[in-house]
Formats: sequence, structure tokens, C-alpha cells
Amino acid sequence: MITGGLGLGDAYGATLERIKAQGGQKSRLGMAALMWICHSRRPLGAEELCQALAVEIGSADYNADNAPSIRTVLSCCQGLVVVDKEGSMVRLIHYTLLEYLTSHRSTFQSPHSTIAETCLTYLNSHQVMALSNSQVWSTQHPPFLKYSSLYWGDHMKKESTDCGKALALELFSRYECHISVRLLLQYRLGRYAHPPIVSLDKFTGLHYASIFGIVEVARVLIEMDGVDINCMDDTHATPLIWAARNGHEGVVQLLLGREDINPDRPDYWGQTPISWAAENGNEVLAQLLLGRGDVNPDKSDCRDRSAIFWAAENGNEAVVKLLLGREDVNPDRLSKCEETPISLAALEGHGAVVRLLLGRKDLNPDRSDTWNRTPISLAAENGHEAVVKLLLGQDGVNPDRPNEDDLTPISLAAENGHEAVVKLLLGRKDVNPDRVCNAGRTPIVWAAGNGHEAVVKLLLDREDVDPDRPDSEERTPISWAAEDGHEAVVKLLLGREDVDPDRPDNDDRTPISWAVERGHEAVVKLLLR
Repeated sequence: MITGGLGLGDAYGATLERIKAQGGQKSRLGMAALMWICHSRRPLGAEELCQALAVEIGSADYNADNAPSIRTVLSCCQGLVVVDKEGSMVRLIHYTLLEYLTSHRSTFQSPHSTIAETCLTYLNSHQVMALSNSQVWSTQHPPFLKYSSLYWGDHMKKESTDCGKALALELFSRYECHISVRLLLQYRLGRYAHPPIVSLDKFTGLHYASIFGIVEVARVLIEMDGVDINCMDDTHATPLIWAARNGHEGVVQLLLGREDINPDRPDYWGQTPISWAAENGNEVLAQLLLGRGDVNPDKSDCRDRSAIFWAAENGNEAVVKLLLGREDVNPDRLSKCEETPISLAALEGHGAVVRLLLGRKDLNPDRSDTWNRTPISLAAENGHEAVVKLLLGQDGVNPDRPNEDDLTPISLAAENGHEAVVKLLLGRKDVNPDRVCNAGRTPIVWAAGNGHEAVVKLLLDREDVDPDRPDSEERTPISWAAEDGHEAVVKLLLGREDVDPDRPDNDDRTPISWAVERGHEAVVKLLLR
């Protein structure tokens, strides 16, 4: 529905009719530009759009001289398109125009297949084929190269034609040296930038079809003679791994239907298809893979993490539940850093996953990692109140256990200003609210130094908390608060008779001297009263 009302819709319709009435090249350019802007995966730059409009689908040559100027394109669009001055990006005149165009689907005929065919024609052109793949980020490369390399598959997945499939197979026939492969891999690997992509000859068309989930193309490639469906690219990823990693159920099902498929082969990082499905929370893919007798759901990667680690860390409750239903999954195994699935879930605050894991009798809810951090320590530090509450209800959980820096859960929560968590922990008799760490600092010191007024107030209400207890440098809570200019905290502490506002530290510096040095005028005034 157009938010501008019927009048605005009529205005857009009339303008589109004027664009079409221009006839010939002007009409074609205007409608094609609108189609690209409306259906592209991301905003297009002015040069990108102009180069895209110069492509003649099916042509083996790309003539850059055919690219119209952006001024010509704007003129042909009759005021419906503008160029962002700051980023030189082309956009529609108003968001309601996008609503209008997407609601009137007959405006453009098969836009996604047209865009896919345009991109493929461009990539198959002699001019692009001649580009070196060794300088993938060169500023000399034509602007349309990146978009066409990264997104043609997305468009084809939405709409495919026989022409598009033929163009895709043509590209795959010479894919081993194509610059678009390196562009695609650099973009798709994301956090997995190592190892560097050295050789492209191991990356096949089937890998590409699996990345984008183009079932029709994958089916054709699988049926070709001599195709190795378990072929690994430079990252040791098979087509099945790419399909699972990107959540393409159709391609995964297609590959699993082959008798010669290896559904458990790991990539460079040791992650298997089930591990990727678990990380991404794809329950359907996880079920498909778990239905195979030759898939080990407890197989560890290079960090000694199995599928349940990835599902727990990302809060993928349904997949965790699936994995916990397996006898061959250990819910309490240790990673290389001695993390457990529950510690990762607690760290990220995934309460539903923590609750599922706590339902297992073969799990230790108080197991510490390499840094002596327990699940409750991680949850408290990050302010995950619901998770802390769950863990406090478990027998065997020590809510006062220090980490390697000798900081207990309440110190970590106080340091980070997590009032609700501090309140929960203060309700426990087995939590010492005045415990000192290696540096001699108590929870109130951490809270005061970071200006967490509400937490300081909570601690001041406790009779077993000393508001003037010095640390190993003889600095008190008010000293730390004064140094960092936390006026409200200083005011709270000054309201206590058992706080000495003139107490010097090891360097004979008082709270007021810290405030003066740091230029905190308001705090100085408070201390001078």
C-alpha cells in the first residue's frame, strides 16, 4: 500500500507512462535503470549502473563506450531517480516509489533473471576474461565487476531461465582462472580469511552453485561425467559444506541423495556440514544430516568444538535440542580453551539453551575454562540476569568462585554496572560482597571507579560492606570515583560517616588531589564542602 495515498500512486503511474512514451533507447534506459535500482541486492553506484546498462545479454564482447552517462540515465527516468551527492549512489526519489514498484509486479518482466543474465554475460565477456585474478582488489577494475561477481547467483536463485543456466555453465567451464572466483571467496569467507586463497583450480562450478543454492544448476553439474561432488577448494570446503554453511536446503538434499557423497568431511577449520548447520541454527539441515548414519555429530574442529558448541554459542535452541537427543553427543565436552557448551551459552546470555543443557545430569554447571571462568562468572560479567538466576538454582554452582584475576561474579557484575545481577548475588548467603581480589579491590571499589551509582547504592545498604576499605595501593572507593569524576557516586559516599574523604593513598594523594588533577570541578566542589 502506498503511504502517500492514491494521488501519489497515480503520479508514479503517470510518470512511468511518460518514461515508456519516450520510445526507443530512452524508454529502454529509463525502465532498465528503475528495474536495477528496485531489485539490486545493494545500492548501486552511478558508474556500476551505467556499466550494467551497457551490457547486451548474450554478447561475447562488452563495449564500455555503450555505457550511458549518469546524466542521460537520470533524464530518461523523468525525475524518479537521483544520485546521492555524498556516496554517488543511485536511488529512487522516495521510499514510496519502491513500495509502488514492488506492489505493481507487472512493471518489470522477470527482473531477477534479467539481472542474472546481464551479470553472467558481463563475466563471460572477452574483456572480463582477460582480467588478471592476481590483483583482485585493484582500483583499476571496472566498477560493475564486483556486483556481478558477488550477486548473480542470488538473482538466479530467485528466477532462472534456460538462457541463464547456459550462461552459468559457460562461466563454469572456465572458472578456474576467473577473477570473479577470487572476489567471491574473499567476500564469502568473512571471518575465515585464513588460509589465503592461492589456487582457484579447485573451486568448481558446483561449489558456486552450492554457495548460492541454485538447485537447477547444481543438478545439471552433478549429472556431468567426471564431476567430483566431494571436491575440496583451497579452504578444504566441499560443495556440501558451502551449501550447509549458507543454509541451502535444496542443494544439501540434492547432494545427500548421491551415494558417493561424504557428508562428514571437514573444511580447513575442521568444521563439518553438521557443525555449520548447527552454528547457523538451521534445524532442517541439521535433521537432514543427522539422518545419515555416516555423520558424527560430536566430531571436533580445530578448536576442539563440536556442533553443540556452535549451536549453544549462537543460541540455536532447536538445534541444541536435536543434538541433546543423541546418545553420541557429549554436552559437557571441553574445547581447547576448556570451554563447555553451557559456558558459551552463558557468556552470550542464551537462557533457553542454558536451561536445556542444565536438564542433563551428565553436565557440570560449574566447570571452569582456561581462565578459571565458570558459566555464572561469564553470565554475571555480561549482565545476563536470567542466566545467573538459572545457575543460582543449581546445586553444585559456587556463586563466589573467583576467576584467574581473583574476581568473583559479584565483582565482575559490579565492575560492569549490572545492577540486577548484583541484587541477585547479594541475596545469597554464600556470596561475600566485600571480598578482595588480588589487587585488594572489593566490589564497591569496582563499581565506584566505573561510576555505577545504582550498584554502589546497593552495596552501601549492606552492613557487611566497608565503604572505605583501601586496596593494595591504599586507594578507597571515593578515591577512584573522584579520579574519574563520578559526581553522583562521590556524593553517595560522602553521605557515609565511615568514609574518610581526606584519606591519602600510597603516593600521599587524597581524593580531592585526584579530582583537581583530572579537572573534575564538580567533584572538587563536593569534597570542599
